Amino acid sequence: MTEKSTETVTERPAACFLPSTRVRGGRVISGRLDATGTALIWQAATDWIHTAPIPQLTLDLSELSYLDGSGAALIMHIKRLCAEKNLELSIENVPAHVQKLLTLFTEEETPKESPREKKGFIESLGHKGRKILNDSAEQVAFIGESSRALLHALRQPHVIRWKDYWAVCESAGVNALPIIALIGFLMGLIMSFQSAVPMRRFGADIYVANLLGLSMLRELGPLVTAILLAGRSGSAFAAEIGTMKVNEEVAALQTMGLDPLRFLMIPRVLAALTVTPFLTIFFNFFALIGGALVVTGFGYTLSTYVSHVLMNVTIGDFTGGLFKALVFSILVAGVGCQRGLTTGSGASAVGSSTTSSVVSGLILIAVSDGIMATVFFALGI
Repeated sequence: MTEKSTETVTERPAACFLPSTRVRGGRVISGRLDATGTALIWQAATDWIHTAPIPQLTLDLSELSYLDGSGAALIMHIKRLCAEKNLELSIENVPAHVQKLLTLFTEEETPKESPREKKGFIESLGHKGRKILNDSAEQVAFIGESSRALLHALRQPHVIRWKDYWAVCESAGVNALPIIALIGFLMGLIMSFQSAVPMRRFGADIYVANLLGLSMLRELGPLVTAILLAGRSGSAFAAEIGTMKVNEEVAALQTMGLDPLRFLMIPRVLAALTVTPFLTIFFNFFALIGGALVVTGFGYTLSTYVSHVLMNVTIGDFTGGLFKALVFSILVAGVGCQRGLTTGSGASAVGSSTTSSVVSGLILIAVSDGIMATVFFALGI
């Protein structure tokens, strides 16, 4: 049987915080002032400051054998408490190795935050106006550059990245069909029901078909489709390109001599221009299905509903709605790409660009819709 030898470990002296025999009110720190020793005497040192009998205190470190970051934190703590209580602290007999470490720890107060400058109403209005003007100038410049790139791509179709084009057609078009169908059906159902209830009092509930067909094909179909496109695809364009901008992939394209507008924007704009009219037709179709469900529920036949829709809606209403959809798609896709290309740096830059693309897209949709409605009315369309 083998006996294991044991080593005798000499215990290191723990830290002590004792009264000084040389100076009245003074204290002596001895032993090892590491994490364990500091924890042992921290409260005693704090109580010593709070109950100081005289305004001049002395701390003797002559018997201190070891000091690390924990001990240095205790020394800084004692200094801070003395400063808060207007006590004069004198640290004496500091060993060389301790002094070398203490010089690395300086008591620096965190600078106070400077008060924010309050801007007056006129000044704030001026800043916002300048921001709007700068943004408008960027939009105009982007329209010119993108128009040039788009015309160049149409003249030379081989420069278009068709792989990206078909991928965007799938994500912005095919994958959007379920939400388009759902919203279209619900809007047709709700609008028909809400308008049929008051019209039924006058025996005119069959004219719900006329109202629904005209409003959907001419106005609400392209408008709601564009809003869904802005929230779903416009934000995705801004987020994708914005992430590339933050990761300096756009700068890499420019370094290689590739135009980011042709490389990133053209496939997305052309894809949105292609799929939006089909999404609008899909939306109108399901909206009319929702209206048919309500009208047939009131006792009318499906053929009566269809005949009223066809008699009231002209080919001009249909093509006018598709023209609006084309304009909306260019605006939404363009502003989404523009916000992505102007993304700043920082963690929140992509989120800000995405939000800005949706808000700007909705504003452009509303403004352009109002302009086109006025023009159509003036032309008698």
